[in-house]
Amino acid sequence: MKKFLKIVGIILLICIAILVAIPFVLESKIDAIVQNYAKENLDADLSFDDVSLSLISSFPSAEVSVENLKITNRAPFKDEVLATAKVLSFEMPIGELFKGTDEPLVINEIIADELLLTLKTNKNGTTNYDIVKQDEASSTSKTDEQSSGFSFDIQNYELNNSAFTYIDEGSNTSFYATEVNHNGKGIFSGEKSELDTKTKAIISMSIDSTKYLNNNSIKLDALIGLDLEQNKYTFKDNKGYINALPLEFEGFVQLVEEGQQIDIAFKNPESSFKDFLAVIPEAYAKNIENVNTTGNFTVNGVIKGLVSEETIPTLDINMKSNNASFKYPDLPKSVRNIMINASVKNTTGNADDTYVDLNQLDFKIDEDIFKSEAHIKNLTGNMLVNANLDGVLNLANITKAYPIELENQLSGILKGKLNTSFDMDAIETNAYQRIKNNGSVSISDFIFSSEDIVNPIQINKADLTFTTGTVNLNSFDAQTGKSDFSATGTINNLLGFLLSDKKLQGNFNVTSNTFAISDFMVEDDSATETSNKTTSSSESLKIPDFLDCTITANAKTVIYDNLNLKNVKGQLFIKDQNANLSNMTSDLFNGQLGISGNVNTKEVKPKFDMQLAMQQFDISQSFKDLEMLQALAPIAKVVQGKLNSTIDVRGLLDENFSPDLATISGNALAELLTSNVDVSKSPLLSGLDSKLDFIDFNQLQKDIKTKLSFENGQVSVKPFTLKYKDIPIEVSGSHSFSNAMNYSVVLQVPAKYLGSDVNRLIGQINDAEVNKISIPVTANIGGTFSSPSISTDLTSGISSLTKQLVEIQKQKMIGKGKDKINDLLGNVLGGSNSKTDSTNVKTDSTRNDPKDAIKEGVSNVLGGILNGKKKQNDKKAQDSTKNN
Repeated sequence: MKKFLKIVGIILLICIAILVAIPFVLESKIDAIVQNYAKENLDADLSFDDVSLSLISSFPSAEVSVENLKITNRAPFKDEVLATAKVLSFEMPIGELFKGTDEPLVINEIIADELLLTLKTNKNGTTNYDIVKQDEASSTSKTDEQSSGFSFDIQNYELNNSAFTYIDEGSNTSFYATEVNHNGKGIFSGEKSELDTKTKAIISMSIDSTKYLNNNSIKLDALIGLDLEQNKYTFKDNKGYINALPLEFEGFVQLVEEGQQIDIAFKNPESSFKDFLAVIPEAYAKNIENVNTTGNFTVNGVIKGLVSEETIPTLDINMKSNNASFKYPDLPKSVRNIMINASVKNTTGNADDTYVDLNQLDFKIDEDIFKSEAHIKNLTGNMLVNANLDGVLNLANITKAYPIELENQLSGILKGKLNTSFDMDAIETNAYQRIKNNGSVSISDFIFSSEDIVNPIQINKADLTFTTGTVNLNSFDAQTGKSDFSATGTINNLLGFLLSDKKLQGNFNVTSNTFAISDFMVEDDSATETSNKTTSSSESLKIPDFLDCTITANAKTVIYDNLNLKNVKGQLFIKDQNANLSNMTSDLFNGQLGISGNVNTKEVKPKFDMQLAMQQFDISQSFKDLEMLQALAPIAKVVQGKLNSTIDVRGLLDENFSPDLATISGNALAELLTSNVDVSKSPLLSGLDSKLDFIDFNQLQKDIKTKLSFENGQVSVKPFTLKYKDIPIEVSGSHSFSNAMNYSVVLQVPAKYLGSDVNRLIGQINDAEVNKISIPVTANIGGTFSSPSISTDLTSGISSLTKQLVEIQKQKMIGKGKDKINDLLGNVLGGSNSKTDSTNVKTDSTRNDPKDAIKEGVSNVLGGILNGKKKQNDKKAQDSTKNN
């Protein structure tokens, strides 16, 4: 007995070893079968990471698993992925593993985990899923048996956490199914059998940009009769759900040569109005279990006909409710007197003949009654719409009666009586004559918030009249932030703006008492927690992208950055986040400002290109408040008077919508009409005043004209001339926006301003022409405006002048005797009034040479002028010259 048990144990161990070892031997065989099957049958590329075989976990069957399978299309969908599966497993009898490589394997079960399937039809009608080789499909059955790697006798199949996508570019149709979990059990090998299925998924469908299903949850438990000989599948015992709406189906789907023949009827088994709320996605309808409802709701339909490339089934789908109501237990308001009568029909099988009739949609919230109807035809083509609206709606009551979550609370009273008729092509192409409107709409006390604006807009009152092609804005009174404004005008494409992605086009006349530019700008990012803005304060402001309009403006006060512009008038042309300003005028700095140009906020950094005309600006105030003027002419802040200027300037705007000085460039022509210069407030003028004591800078020429250009943070001033009495002064050079200077000031200084000694020499010459002599004195200015460095060549200028005067006197005295010249020069240069006879002059080695005396005399004169060591009896003469 002991020996027998030992033998049994050894046999069991051998069996287990065989079960473990066989997969390693056969995996390569299965890999080859899969590869050969794909090569011989698929016009696509098949790849996978690994094939594994297990006999123990699925015993007495064998389980084959393919990991990370991928099927990639060839032309014309080259390199596009048709299908992927994380794991694709097959179950089969163990005996199938020992068949030859030319014999097909019988598959009993297929399970796919995370299968992603993308089906596509391009505009030419070519499909990406037609990947079976045609020559194989038409081969003989014998060849089929020999070449086929698998045959299917499915008893069970599963799809777990999978997704399907279908896109038809020709009809602009898309269908998405996500979170798909489906399983079916049955026998497929018999001619007639049954398949028991359970399905859950979330589906979305759109046709020509219109969403008919949007993340709707579906559930279907169905027993389906299978007639494999006739390719006919019949709904037997079943119950399905769209969101939470229960539906029952009956009928069949049959595969025929032309397509699929469908004959299906459906209805909701109950008739409570709660079924209608169940159609709405749970995210919007919330929990409807405790909602109190009255009245009925029925939905039923018949879908019958051929699905082919040319036809669709006929449709007769109806939805009705009569005098229903609902109230959510946590909300204060109820919706009553609900009347619904809607249908979707197609009687021809031509998709273009499908139409929707919303014959009645009425309801009452509080005491506000709203009635509407709409008729939509040609759903798959140029959609035709005819609608009527009539009623009053307190917008604040919407969230009090229905649990909808809004980013911004609604408020306001909407009143309307409107009929509209249009086709979608007219909306898209702005064919206004085909957009027929008739009626009026008014709104009061409405608060509107959007990501396209910074602050909420409170519309106190707005009245619109609808006519064919246009909407007349009869009145509009609103406020936002610091701003108030009223408007009238016309809107050309309101429906295009509301129903499509069109811009809001129109012409408006806007008046305002206070208009803050920042209230109407969009910022790029989300708002800070402490602000009611929908956008961020750290990004550049943006002109709303939806505007395409002309605005004629008249505002008493416009607030732009730190400026208050008065009596602003002009036109703005706004399109594509670009504002063109034309003939804009304003009162500013006790003068007038004219503006033309454009501002473009389409790029990350807004840019501008402006032409500014300034007339009679108060200099001190304008240079204090305008940073750009401060950068162009910092010295002007110590000047009082008026400014006339024209400036062409372009560059980028910063996050405050002010010019970024590091980026601006342009040119300017300026005229300063000064009434006073405060030298003490300017280190530059004070420095020049100390270097050039013959000029009183408080008495400079009052009217100054200059041209300048600026680029890359550098201002270049073209040479201009101003005067102090009879001294012309030429100024030229440049400075940076950081106030680093490089200027040259050249003064043509008459000799009479150079001190009493020079004046005495001129008097000795006694010639009118000598009085016209002047010398150029250059002051080179560096450093900054607050800490300038100033150097002059006054010393060398006076030395040169003295030599000129000596030469003139010398030439004048020719013929009058050497002694006379020496006497004159001695008196002038030596400072003596006594006359010296030339005969008494003797050569003495201990005395200076006459040339040395002249040099010494010149040095005395220069020393007296430059060092300020004036003799007491010369002071009066010097003072008199400065006051000439």
